[in-house]
Amino acid sequence: MYDVVTVGGGPAGMAAALALGRVHRRVLLVDAGEGRNAAAENVHNFLTRDGTPPAELRKLGREELAAYPAVQTRTGTVTDVHVLDGDGFQLDLSEGGTVAARRLLLATGLADELPGPRGVQALWGRSAFHCPYCHGYECTGKRIAVLGTDPPRVRLALQLSRFAADVTLCGGGHPLDPAARATLETYGVGVRCEAITRLEGTDGRLEQIVFETGPPLARDAVFVVNVPRQRSDLAARLGCVNFADGCVEVNEFGRTSVPGVYAAGDMARRASMPVPMAAVIAAAAGGTVAAAVIDQDLLSADFGLPDPFARAGG
Repeated sequence: MYDVVTVGGGPAGMAAALALGRVHRRVLLVDAGEGRNAAAENVHNFLTRDGTPPAELRKLGREELAAYPAVQTRTGTVTDVHVLDGDGFQLDLSEGGTVAARRLLLATGLADELPGPRGVQALWGRSAFHCPYCHGYECTGKRIAVLGTDPPRVRLALQLSRFAADVTLCGGGHPLDPAARATLETYGVGVRCEAITRLEGTDGRLEQIVFETGPPLARDAVFVVNVPRQRSDLAARLGCVNFADGCVEVNEFGRTSVPGVYAAGDMARRASMPVPMAAVIAAAAGGTVAAAVIDQDLLSADFGLPDPFARAGG
């Protein structure tokens, strides 16, 4: 039996495996290699690794884990999970066979659904983005479009206007609140509310937005509405409590509502965080925190010690 099985080998899963391996916990990392940021050219806001391609960051992480004998890695997915009588979990692997673990860390991440417009998929991660902290700096001095008319989209357009050469909010056929329009116009943000036919570009680079009526709008990048969803259904199978947006609810220690099950990365959030945190470095930090708490959890079980992280409701 492993001390911990970490499901998912992105920044959260690898950081957790690293921390656990360094205290000689027997860890199995199961990873399908399907990172949410695989389409992006580079990872940003990761101190000492800013600008590193996502695949390279995963490669470096795997190389570091290989130095710790207690950490094993397998390629594949966990297809099902069962709670064992007494303590622990049994996991079915896609490559065949089962493994058992005393504790389980879910770091399976989110996947992005792109509802539109036509052409966005070919641009995703190259010139179609959703996060200003991940990709905003690369839009400095460029012509940007923000799709959508709700208050967060208006806020994003205003944020980007501080350093983009030209920002236009595109409503996609939906009306814009007059007060919001006035604010945007005051700060030099253009507005186009016609329905959008498609996004056009070459080799992942946006060239223009085509509307049902009116002239096309030449743009270098576009910030679109993405719909994140859980990449794995393991949390649901285990009965973990989740929020309306699908994120698994955890406390500040990475604990889910199911005893012995932890979660880290963008798939999980605390109640005090209104939206999923997509930053790679935040995912890695969450994995490290969860790993330390898991180790202390097992230490308490092994030696009959009080749980230092126990609290009401947690």
